[in-house]
Amino acid sequence: MNGPEISLSVAPELRLFVTSERRQERTAVVTDGSSTLGHVVESLGVPLTEAGRLLVDGRQVPVSHIPRAGEHVEVCGVERPQQVPGAPLRFLLDVHLGTLARRLRLLGVDAAYESADIGDPALATLSATEQRVLLSRDRGLLRRREIWAGAYIYSDRPEDQLRDVLERFAPALAPWTRCTACNGRLTEADKDSVQEQLQQGTQRSYDVFAQCTACERVYWRGAHHARLEAIVADALRTAGS
Repeated sequence: MNGPEISLSVAPELRLFVTSERRQERTAVVTDGSSTLGHVVESLGVPLTEAGRLLVDGRQVPVSHIPRAGEHVEVCGVERPQQVPGAPLRFLLDVHLGTLARRLRLLGVDAAYESADIGDPALATLSATEQRVLLSRDRGLLRRREIWAGAYIYSDRPEDQLRDVLERFAPALAPWTRCTACNGRLTEADKDSVQEQLQQGTQRSYDVFAQCTACERVYWRGAHHARLEAIVADALRTAGS
């Protein structure tokens, strides 16, 4: 690029996306004179899914703005809770976020998950077709134009990932209402109707069951229930705050 020079600053939470020399409060950027501000921001490494308001000399502009010489651009972070227009809030997670998907489902959040790597184009198309917010740690995937909406998952720890999603999107929670295996809805199940799927020890020890209306998997308050209850309780505290 050898066109107009602008100065640019990015919000502190976005500085991990840019090179070390551009993490200072202001940095000089030479543009080509024809690319949009959105393109300039992405060329620096910041996915537009993570950019909030774009300010030019203090005035908010769209991503289609063409930067002019001498302008100062501020790239703000996404305001929380983030408002997602259109369809009811639903998520799509890539192949690397299986634990996060199961925890969202545990909380009753609609979270589709592809356990096989179907490829970036297919994921982006699915996001657009089903109007799902695509969650990923792949910056390149989040730059695909066809995705309906997306969000970068900043941490590699499931606990932090879940807290981040809950704080960013504030989804409605309905714990224990979704199948953690397939995302289907759970319904109460009579013990006699699911008896054939239970081992003898489970038949003797438990009387309250739920079953997925999609894959027919059976659930009960087994040995891991206390750990799952702790996850739910922490999530409800996060949502309440």
